[in-house]
Amino acid sequence: MNSNRRPSLASWRLSILLVVAVFLALNIASRVNALTWPEILERARGQTVDWFMWGGFPSTNAYVNGYVASRVQDLYGVKLRQVPVKDIAEVVSKLLVEKQAGKNTGGAVDLMWINGENFRTCKKNTLLYGPFADILPNQKLVDGARPSVKNDFGEPVQGLESPWGSAQVVMIYDSARVPEPPRTVGDLLDWIRNHPGRFAYPAPPDFTGSVFVRHVFYYASGDAQSWQQNFDESRFNRAAAKTYKILKDLSPYLWRQGRTYPENPIRLAHLLADGEVDFAISYHPAEASKMISDGLYPDTVRTFVFKGGTISNTHFVAIPFNAAHKEGAMVVANFLISPQAQLKKADSRVWGDFPAIDIRRLDESWQKKFAALPRGIATLPGSELQSHQLPEPPSQILIRLEKGWDQHVLKGR
Repeated sequence: MNSNRRPSLASWRLSILLVVAVFLALNIASRVNALTWPEILERARGQTVDWFMWGGFPSTNAYVNGYVASRVQDLYGVKLRQVPVKDIAEVVSKLLVEKQAGKNTGGAVDLMWINGENFRTCKKNTLLYGPFADILPNQKLVDGARPSVKNDFGEPVQGLESPWGSAQVVMIYDSARVPEPPRTVGDLLDWIRNHPGRFAYPAPPDFTGSVFVRHVFYYASGDAQSWQQNFDESRFNRAAAKTYKILKDLSPYLWRQGRTYPENPIRLAHLLADGEVDFAISYHPAEASKMISDGLYPDTVRTFVFKGGTISNTHFVAIPFNAAHKEGAMVVANFLISPQAQLKKADSRVWGDFPAIDIRRLDESWQKKFAALPRGIATLPGSELQSHQLPEPPSQILIRLEKGWDQHVLKGR
């Protein structure tokens, strides 16, 4: 073997590309850390932050456009504009195009509400600014060691996102029609077969319909925790095949015999309110209480979680690599995890979202304010929810299940 053989041209090019990539990553990190927080506040004043986010929740829209927008304007001189989108994946695709075209500044997207596969895609393609999360003063209130904060659907966050809320799936039902709801996934499947036409779930990739499929996947595989480990292709294929068969066989017993599916969780909520189905599904434990107070649901509506648990996760905000107003975006992200913003969001009369911060890290006066929040007639105690939490599977499993559902369940009839 000739130890003096010169590297090939391809090897030199690869080495140069690696050096450039490392340099750019270090350069981005150094720019993020170059400013002090007072300097960031000064630069942010007068900026307009365009926040691209899913606009399907009226309570979320009211919270962002009403409370958050007015407070960041009054406190920091930052104008916040919500840009509602149907699917944040469309925004991610836009960023990919801009990255490939070399548009590294002046982007239209300043802040995004993302998690899961969208975050994984952004991170893989270096579409995010940062790491920035640890610069935010209120980050000290977040428990960064919590699994759903440290990892987003199995993808290490590494400061590229900042949390702003937590969610957990609950089943919603009208106790006047179903006094004793099924308390396991298996029992629910039996109930659906015994009550044709009285159950529906949104079609994936809608996130609520997708999470129902993931619960059936955990049930079919007999386990949730082991899917957090290294991915096993053959084991996944076996479990996925069982999942698709269960859901395909279930289709004739669904609302409208499974020939059509509700478009989103709002449509599903209206089906429950109108008496067309007996269950709804929500990622927001306080949503049923809010619906009752808004007059959509009767006051006999209640929620439950399965004995084996329901899936929970954390949702985040991130800043694109070419955002025009990065400082303003960081100011908004920091305000979102302030005690006052988290308290307002946790109020079931406003939104009822789980806090992203660790309440135990607050002083006693703030802890008392959170403890005094009205829970809502249909909202489960926090202790019951937290003791029945299941992790989200890694995003690669989520995407495969959604594609498989489309192929084997929707189109496989």
